[in-house]
Amino acid sequence: MNAVPTLEIHLSDDDLTAALRSDARLGLTSDPKWLPPKWFYDARGSELFEQITELPEYYPTRTERALLERVVGEIARGARAEVLVELGSGSAAKTRLLLTALTTEGPLKTYVPQDVSSSALRAAADEVAAEFPALAVHGVVSDFTETLHNLPRGGRRMIAFLGGTIGNLVPAERAEFLAGIHEVLEPGEQLLIGAGLVTDPAVLVPAYDDAAGVTAEFNRNVLHVLNSRLDADFVPEKFDHIAVWDADNEWIEMRLAATEDMTVRVRELDLTVEFARGEQMRTEISAKFRVDGLQAELTDAGFRTGQVWTDPDDRFALVLAGRV
Repeated sequence: MNAVPTLEIHLSDDDLTAALRSDARLGLTSDPKWLPPKWFYDARGSELFEQITELPEYYPTRTERALLERVVGEIARGARAEVLVELGSGSAAKTRLLLTALTTEGPLKTYVPQDVSSSALRAAADEVAAEFPALAVHGVVSDFTETLHNLPRGGRRMIAFLGGTIGNLVPAERAEFLAGIHEVLEPGEQLLIGAGLVTDPAVLVPAYDDAAGVTAEFNRNVLHVLNSRLDADFVPEKFDHIAVWDADNEWIEMRLAATEDMTVRVRELDLTVEFARGEQMRTEISAKFRVDGLQAELTDAGFRTGQVWTDPDDRFALVLAGRV
């Protein structure tokens, strides 16, 4: 009989609402305005992102998966993990490659998926438990940027942070995040990062501005979230989706541009927000890396880079780094 997955909750719906209120007030009153990308992901946003990953223009997901399929045995032999912790696990689709390799090549005993959504986490944990009955599955509902200290200890751990999500953090946030991971790991434990690499903007930009307009709907979904969670009266259709390559910072910026002058009320915050026609609000950055730069950031955080794998087109990298 399969062991029943356990769920440890460090983030309630009230906590999420409080965080959204704080982020929305800060971002909408800033100049220029901005909103964090984590608020794309209600149920509709998650569905839209799954559609994005299947679009012909969106190469990162399939490139990372193909790379992982090719090198997962080497990762498993290098990590020798007894516990796999996955930050931002979502549906845990790519994780099955890791779980198979870590149980075949090594001593894996426990899988710890972490996500902000308790419902998504429960579903993924149940599926993994059914597919890998010998594994203990211990889910953690939390925000990975704030609750790393809540991750279980014991056993030789590898933390996996895949999907290029590291690129959603600006450099100062990345430094703080990597230092936080270093702090919770023991010497000899591992961090596996999946990161998008700098490549031709002619390839990069369409990945975030597809012809079918799915990414545009995904971008505007943050306004739907504000409407439903904070009783705002945004008209999402009156905002254009923009994706631009910032060559100086080497990141993609997604923005929403107002198509006319408008006044928006956010009733839960008792806030009135003015938008001028053409005014742009940043909703996401997706930084792309150079391998030596990523290695330098890991070194600065106290890690030793073990191995780096890249796809044949050098568009994505997997980096296995050990905590010194």
